[in-house]
Amino acid sequence: MGKVIVVTSGKGGVGKTTSTAALGAALAQNGEKVVVVDFDVGLRNLDLVMGAERRVVYDLVNVIQGEAKLTQALIRDKRVETLYLLPASQTRDKENLTPEGVEQVIASLKSAFDWVICDSPAGIERGATLAMRHADVAIVVTNPEVSSVRDSDRIIGLLDSKTLKAENGEAMEKHLLLTRYDASRAERGDMLKVDDVLEILSIPLLGIIPESTDVLRASNVGAPVTLADGRSAPAMAYFEAARRLKGEVLPVTIPGEKRGFFSKVFGRKAA
Repeated sequence: MGKVIVVTSGKGGVGKTTSTAALGAALAQNGEKVVVVDFDVGLRNLDLVMGAERRVVYDLVNVIQGEAKLTQALIRDKRVETLYLLPASQTRDKENLTPEGVEQVIASLKSAFDWVICDSPAGIERGATLAMRHADVAIVVTNPEVSSVRDSDRIIGLLDSKTLKAENGEAMEKHLLLTRYDASRAERGDMLKVDDVLEILSIPLLGIIPESTDVLRASNVGAPVTLADGRSAPAMAYFEAARRLKGEVLPVTIPGEKRGFFSKVFGRKAA
């Protein structure tokens, strides 16, 4: 059975969709069978980042409503044969996502894929809670700014109370992905430092993604940054984060810090 990951945050624009695509591609590039699922019904951006917007015929809501089979809605990536996308609907409402329907789709995906990565809409509404409900692991994406970190703290509370694991009395495995980090700005006090964010959220650090135009450039050409430019700093950070998801314990380098300086190792064996 595959592992279900929810990529979530309390605030929009922090890089959830970018991170979902990059981590999914990084895992698939290493031979894992991966599906990325867009839960942002009504907006739908994951297909754009994946470069598959013109190939969408059926979507998650069509499958849940019984209008299409799951195999009809899945889109296989043209560049990596083990990477698939299940897009969201642009024309439906989040109310079309039913708990029973989501449960059935996730169960089917778990039996067919090694990794099921759910791109959650921001906030705490229906789409977000359904996206996290069946997760085995949560990746909390945050920027190094106070409002983003505060909202992420609220999401951590939901993960510990609203998920199926929480209802069963089990602990939800949670990881922090810090995006758009700039060491020089953090040093000047223009953004929070890594240690400040870790002290507030108190969850293991999966990776630090540096602020870079490479991410925007990749999105504009419709490719996860790990596929668009695998040697770029953000891509390397995502590749390392993917290895940590698989259970490897790697030191987390703080981008822009003096060479040889490492933050504490917050790596943890995957459950």
